[in-house]
Amino acid sequence: MTGRVAQARVLYASPGSPPQNEGVDSGAPQSLGGRGHDEEMQRIQGQLLIAGGGLFDPNFRQTVVLVVEHGPEGALGVVLNRPSTVTVEEAAPALSGAAAPGELLYLGGPVQPQAAVILAQFEHPDMASQLVFDSVGVVGDDGEGLDSEGLIRKRIFAGYAGWAAGQLDAELDSGDWILEPAQPNDIFTDRPEELWSLVLKRKGGEYSLLAHMPFDPSTN
Repeated sequence: MTGRVAQARVLYASPGSPPQNEGVDSGAPQSLGGRGHDEEMQRIQGQLLIAGGGLFDPNFRQTVVLVVEHGPEGALGVVLNRPSTVTVEEAAPALSGAAAPGELLYLGGPVQPQAAVILAQFEHPDMASQLVFDSVGVVGDDGEGLDSEGLIRKRIFAGYAGWAAGQLDAELDSGDWILEPAQPNDIFTDRPEELWSLVLKRKGGEYSLLAHMPFDPSTN
């Protein structure tokens, strides 16, 4: 990773069209859903996207993504299982107070990699700037509550994943992603390199077989 992660902790940097994952960093909308969400869209928010065996995009090969928001204008998510090789203190000194000594920065996706996204589990869910599922949500851009005793645990990510309107739905229909309800321990796992296999095994059935697929099938 080059450069430093900006102190800004906002997912939605500027109004406009949602960014796409194909290397397009066009800025994310301030809101993607709100009251217009239908039942299907609400169902996807808070779910895990598990990369299917046929998804070879290097940005998402064998990734597990938490869907933070999904609405008529698109979707936003955070890759959970790609720790970087640098610490939060090294990459973003302004956020070092929010991280444990030596805590690694995670790579949340290819969109706006210089912006930080903080996911946390809250003792009181109404403390979240945006609640994603259960007691897990996004810490606001003002960082309010980062030092609160009501913050059970947190993780800092650089960047996020974005989909234009209808794009994620199309990728789901084509089998690029597999849906699974998220659990708090998925977000804060201390075994990120195993998360893809673990959630597939948890899903069971044919997915348990997929869990054993090597990252590069040609080496099998």
